[in-house]
Amino acid sequence: MTVEHHREPLGIGTSRPRLSWVAETAELGWRQTAHEIEVTSGEGTRSTGRVPSAEQVLVPWPAEPLGSRERRTVRVRVWGPGGGPSAWSEPTALETGLLDPALWTAALVAPVLPPAGTGGEPAVLLRGEVDLPGGVLRARVRATAHGVMTLRLNGSAVGDDVLHPGWTSYAHRLRYRTWDVTDLVRPGPNVLGVQLADGWFRGYVGFGGRRELYGDTTAALVQLELDHADGSRTVVGTDGTWRSTPGPTTRADLLMGETYDAARELPGWDLPGFDDSGWDPVRVRPLDPALLVAPDGPPVRRTALLDVAEVLTTPSGRTVLDFGQNLVGRLRLAVPAGSGTITLRHAEVLEGGELGTRPLRAARATDEVVLDGRAFTWEPEFTVHGFRYAEVAGWPGEFDPSAVQAVVVHTDLRRTGEFACADPLLDRLHENVVWSTRGNFLDVPTDCPQRDERLGWTGDLTVFAPTAAFLYDTGGMLTGWLADLAADQFPDGDVPLWVPWKEVDEGFPDVGAEAGWGDAATVVPWTLYERYGDTGLLARQWDSMTRWVDVLAARAGADLDFPAGGVSLGDWLDAAAPDDQPWAARLPWQAVATAYLAQSARILREAAVVLDRPADAERYGTLFDRVAHRFRTEYVTPSGRSAFASQTAYALGLRFGLLAPGQVAHAGDLLAAQVAADGFRIGSGFLGTPHVCDALADAGHGETAWDLLRQRECPSWLYAVTMGATTVWERWNSMLPDGSINPGEMTSFNHYAFGAVADFLHRRVAGLAPAAPGYRALRVAPLPTPGLAWARAAHETPYGRAEVSWTLTGTQFVLEVDVPPSVTADVHLPDGSPVRSVVSGRHRFTCPFPGGGS
Repeated sequence: MTVEHHREPLGIGTSRPRLSWVAETAELGWRQTAHEIEVTSGEGTRSTGRVPSAEQVLVPWPAEPLGSRERRTVRVRVWGPGGGPSAWSEPTALETGLLDPALWTAALVAPVLPPAGTGGEPAVLLRGEVDLPGGVLRARVRATAHGVMTLRLNGSAVGDDVLHPGWTSYAHRLRYRTWDVTDLVRPGPNVLGVQLADGWFRGYVGFGGRRELYGDTTAALVQLELDHADGSRTVVGTDGTWRSTPGPTTRADLLMGETYDAARELPGWDLPGFDDSGWDPVRVRPLDPALLVAPDGPPVRRTALLDVAEVLTTPSGRTVLDFGQNLVGRLRLAVPAGSGTITLRHAEVLEGGELGTRPLRAARATDEVVLDGRAFTWEPEFTVHGFRYAEVAGWPGEFDPSAVQAVVVHTDLRRTGEFACADPLLDRLHENVVWSTRGNFLDVPTDCPQRDERLGWTGDLTVFAPTAAFLYDTGGMLTGWLADLAADQFPDGDVPLWVPWKEVDEGFPDVGAEAGWGDAATVVPWTLYERYGDTGLLARQWDSMTRWVDVLAARAGADLDFPAGGVSLGDWLDAAAPDDQPWAARLPWQAVATAYLAQSARILREAAVVLDRPADAERYGTLFDRVAHRFRTEYVTPSGRSAFASQTAYALGLRFGLLAPGQVAHAGDLLAAQVAADGFRIGSGFLGTPHVCDALADAGHGETAWDLLRQRECPSWLYAVTMGATTVWERWNSMLPDGSINPGEMTSFNHYAFGAVADFLHRRVAGLAPAAPGYRALRVAPLPTPGLAWARAAHETPYGRAEVSWTLTGTQFVLEVDVPPSVTADVHLPDGSPVRSVVSGRHRFTCPFPGGGS
């Protein structure tokens, strides 16, 4: 069983958590017909009894609403079409956090900070010592910060979170987390210790030029709660008795890097009895506890370690470590005894054999370790870098590459999707998409993880959400991000270009109601509904969704013509756009905006049906019809020819259902002709590219989609792969064929937007797609091609593992399908034979395929 979207349901923020479960059985055609849930508390066990129901995903809480700090264990058993019940599931424990803000008694405390400088401010140490009684049955610590923090109790680390509490819309939502510390408390003196750094709250954020966007001081909130055997409870936490001092981390910033001075280490600072009389008293700061929210998803953690793949000596004689993979994280050093300062500089690529740091812009991405003569292990705690290469200077003695590892850091999402095929370049492309997801899903879904930006750009997620939701369980993380989106939405309903929103550059153009970007307000919750069946999320986001569509429709005007004037990003980074004009797409932004307004209106129409809002369904259905009519009469001839011939124009018209029936076939043919005229190279940008291959396949031009997909010349998906990329690039030509970096001011080598094509690999190449919310039904429709011998995809659906694999040998096509329990599938074979509808279990199909495979 799982609880909401949590794998670790400790300190959750809802009184009625929904429950989900997966049935495991090899019985062909098994489906759930009933369930029984048991909920156990200290007062006993309550059972629902046998409930006739096929529902097993996000099932409503079956007992009384929970209060704060309440703990339950739940288990379930199920019935199939015949026979008795299954065995009971293993019990799942869940526990609420502080649902009542009045239960927060700890104070937000701020340390004394030195005057602000440049390059990152010191991390500070805070400590509080308290005497605690014995007889502890259960101990919980809850903590958050203005900044980022690590937490210690009696000399031991609390949890394994990185960069806690992450980045939220601080004025509206401040996330806290709960940890079980029962084994760490002791009778008598206890010490809570915090190491606190600027993070997103006070550090440099966005384009590198500004800091202190949310406040001029960091602060921490820690509350320790003990339940005793006699039924009493002790609650202590941060207050005015705490003290602070600068620690050994003398510089810490997410963009700039970190400096650690080993000589400033304070042994025992987090243990009872340490003399902190020379430390400064903290200042109590105001905080509305109603802003404190429990997490919706997992924290950021260290998820992997990579060894040095190769040690390089650059033309200038510098030592550079190649980890063989562009990643997001930091380095861990086994520092030898010695003196001096070790300096670590990071970059994604080499240029002319040297570290290619120009794309980082103002981000220094430099860490330093000041040695004190002893050997020790060190890893920065308050910064992350996007890098494949690290330059090392100042190493004492002979350098040993085994002394350095790269620590991969990102939100600890559960991997749910796999893809593989016989083409090693396509396999590498897919792996690049996976690594770009890992690197950019770091508390918020960012556009890039390395330069002086790292913002939660909405447009990138609009196009990438389906891919992300297949590869990883993003339901919890993106639920929280959407809450920030709604909180940061402007009074008129406009959606910021990035979330959490903060003005990071006063000179940035005021685009206003930006189509494609603001559509994250509709596309992302609808995608999560399609992939996880989360109707509750649709209901929660409904106001945000409608406010966005209404303001975009207002920008379109009474005639839906998006009057000229203003600025718009449009089909950003169209392959034909000049390096210094990424907005200069072949399709005018008004046409793109019209298409996206129609798509979001359609989403609202369908969401209104799900939520049983018939008046809204009619309202937004009418809006869709009007906008689609505008698109096909303004931008398309009666026969289906685009007035602005481009891949994006045809793809959006076809995929968003904007064309009249008599226009569709000709538009599909014209799209295929356009791709051929473009030399089977990419001819689109952020908002068009994800739809081109699908539009071709839908129109019966699957081979043209394959020619586009397997193109190796720039611009193409595989060009970067042939250039040695291990993540997805921001630009089609982020690196030029001669190995030099694109001369534009903006380029990134880890940017997932164009990796949205992986969704096509999953749904169309392998052929595994949802046909009902939460994958309650599957659509299996592979798109084989001569020359590709096999492909497969697997996904851990909310009902269990689904898998599709096919092989092509000679002229025979063989398809194997694994359908999870309680799920059905419609199977479409490539010979055009009638659709096969199958039940759960393993199935095998064969058919002839003209042209054969390799």
